[in-house]
Amino acid sequence: MCGIIGYAGGRNAPDVLIGGLEKLEYRGYDSAGIAVFEKDGVRVVKTQGKVERLRRKVERAALAEVHCGIGHTRWATHGEPSDTNAHPHTVGHVTLVHNGIIENYHDLAAKYHPSPVSDTDTEIAAAVINACYRGDPQKAIFEAVSMFHGAYALCVMFDDKPDTVYATRCASPLIVARGENENFLASDVPAILCYTKRYYLPEQGELAIVTRDDIRFVDEAGNPVEKELKTADWDEDAAQKSGYDHFMLKEIFEEPRVLEQTILKYKNDFSIFEDEEFCFEVKGNIHIVACGSAYHAGLMGKYAIEKLARIPVITHIASEFRYDDPILHPDDLVIAISQSGETADTLAAVRLAKEHNVRTLGIVNVRGSSLARMADHTLYTLAGPEIAVATTKAYLCQVALMQLLAVKLAGHRLTMQEYKDMMVAFETLPERIETALSFRETAENIAARFVDKEHVFFMGRGQDFSLAMEASLKLKEISYIHSESYAAGELKHGTISLITENTPVVASLTDSARMQKTISNLKEVKARGAFVTVVTYDDVATDDFADCKISIPRQPDVTATLPAIVTLQLLSYYVALQKGCDIDQPRNLAKSVTVE
Repeated sequence: MCGIIGYAGGRNAPDVLIGGLEKLEYRGYDSAGIAVFEKDGVRVVKTQGKVERLRRKVERAALAEVHCGIGHTRWATHGEPSDTNAHPHTVGHVTLVHNGIIENYHDLAAKYHPSPVSDTDTEIAAAVINACYRGDPQKAIFEAVSMFHGAYALCVMFDDKPDTVYATRCASPLIVARGENENFLASDVPAILCYTKRYYLPEQGELAIVTRDDIRFVDEAGNPVEKELKTADWDEDAAQKSGYDHFMLKEIFEEPRVLEQTILKYKNDFSIFEDEEFCFEVKGNIHIVACGSAYHAGLMGKYAIEKLARIPVITHIASEFRYDDPILHPDDLVIAISQSGETADTLAAVRLAKEHNVRTLGIVNVRGSSLARMADHTLYTLAGPEIAVATTKAYLCQVALMQLLAVKLAGHRLTMQEYKDMMVAFETLPERIETALSFRETAENIAARFVDKEHVFFMGRGQDFSLAMEASLKLKEISYIHSESYAAGELKHGTISLITENTPVVASLTDSARMQKTISNLKEVKARGAFVTVVTYDDVATDDFADCKISIPRQPDVTATLPAIVTLQLLSYYVALQKGCDIDQPRNLAKSVTVE
C-alpha cells in the first residue's frame, strides 16, 4: 500500500520522482505528491487523484531544475483523499513521506501538534521529528521514532540540509538503491529498475543517509552499519505491458512460462527439492497462514498435503491468527504465503510462531522481502514482477509450489508409479496451461452474459470449492460485481433461496471423486432458472445441466485446478473489460497490504 520514491543525483528530480511513482501505481493509491529542494528551500506539489494529474500540476508549477527530492502515492488511512491529506507533509524544518500507520498519533498530536492542518498521522510524525530537531537529523529521527507505535517507512528532508534524504523503517518495506553518481530510495524495486538493479535492504531501526555521491547506514547509537549490496533479478521489461492492453492480461499469458520456471527451480528429473536445506519431516501439524488470494492458495495446499501426505493441516486467515490464541506445538510447522513478502498480518503471524519456537516456512515471490528474511526457511515462486493489483500468475505459482511441497511431504506414502505420475503431471502443466489459454475467446463470449448482473455465485466441492473462492474474489476485485462462493453441498442450507431466473452460477468440475455430487447440485440450480457455466474436462457431458462449458485438459486430481484457474481468471478479466472497469488498479484496493 502506498508508494515511496526518493532521489539525489544529476537528473531533474521531478522527472525521476514522477516516473518512479508511475511504476508504483500498482500498489494502490488515491493521491500523490512530491517535495524537492529548490534554491530557497523545500517546495511541495501534491494533489488528490492519479499521478498523471500530479504530472500536469508539476508542469504548471514551473519548478526550477532541481536534483533531490521525495515522492509519494497515498492510500487513505487517516482522513479522506484530498489535496490537503496527500503527502508530503511539512512541519517546521521537516518534510516527509510515510507508508504505514502511526497508531499513537492522537496522543502525540496532543503534545507536539495540537492544531494540525490535515487529518493524517503523517503530519503528526513530521511534527514530532521537527520538535526533536536541534540541528542533528540523525538524533531527531531516532528520538522521534522511539515514540512511534505502529508501522512506518519514512523518507525525510530537512530544509537546512539540502540535497540529502534520510530514511528509516519499521515493519514497512523500503529499499535504498545505488546508481552511477545518483542514488535512490523506494518502497519497491520496479520504481528504480530503469536506473539501476543494485540496492540495499535497510533493517528495522537503521537510518539511511542518501546524497548524490554517498549512501550511509547508521544504527541508533550512530555507529556505521555495513550492508550487502544486492542485485535485482527482475528487468525493466518485466514491468512493462509489452503490447497487452492491461498488465493483468499480460500476466495471465505469462503463466505457462513462470509456472515452468517455478517448477524447474525445485524439480530435477524425478526428484524435487534436492538442493533445499529445509527438513521435510513434520511430526506435528502444519499451519498455513495467509491473506486474500494467498489464503486461497493455502487452501489448495491443505487439500494436496492432506490427500497425499496425510498430515493434518489447519489454514488460518493471517489477520485472525494471532488473536485466536492458536494452539502451537514445537513439532508443528507454520507455512506463511505472501506474494510481496510484506503483508503485515502474515508477518505478525510468523513472529507469533517464532515466539512459540515453531519452525516457519515462507512462500514468497520477492527476494529480500521481510518474510524471506524472517522465516526459518524460504521457497520462492518465480512469477517475476506482478503489476496488476489482482494477482494471477503469482497465485498460480503459489498453488503449484504448495502441490510440489505436498508430494515431497508424502515421501514413501506414494507408490513409485504414483510418484512418477505426479512428476509427469508437473512436467506437462505449462503445456496444459497454454491449452487453457487457447479458450480465451470462449471466456470472452461467456463474459457478455455477466456484464449486467448484480450477483454471481461460484460453487464446487473439495479443491473445486477452494478454486470457487479465488474465482469469486477475482471477479469482485476487478468488475465490482457482488459474487459469492459456496461449497456445493451447502446449497440446500440456505443459498439456493437466492437462485432466480438467469442468476449466473459458475462451477469447476475437476475433482473426480466429487464430480457427480456437484453435477446433482448444478441440476438443482438449473431447475430454478440459473444460467450455469462449468469448467471441466473435454469428455464430461454437460448438456443437461449447463448452458456454457469451458473445456480444460485432463490432469491428475491434485493439479487439475491449475488449468481451470486460468480460464476463470480470463472470465473475470473479460467481464471487467466489457464493463469498462479500471482492471489493473481497482478502486480502493492495494497490491501489498502493509498495515493491519
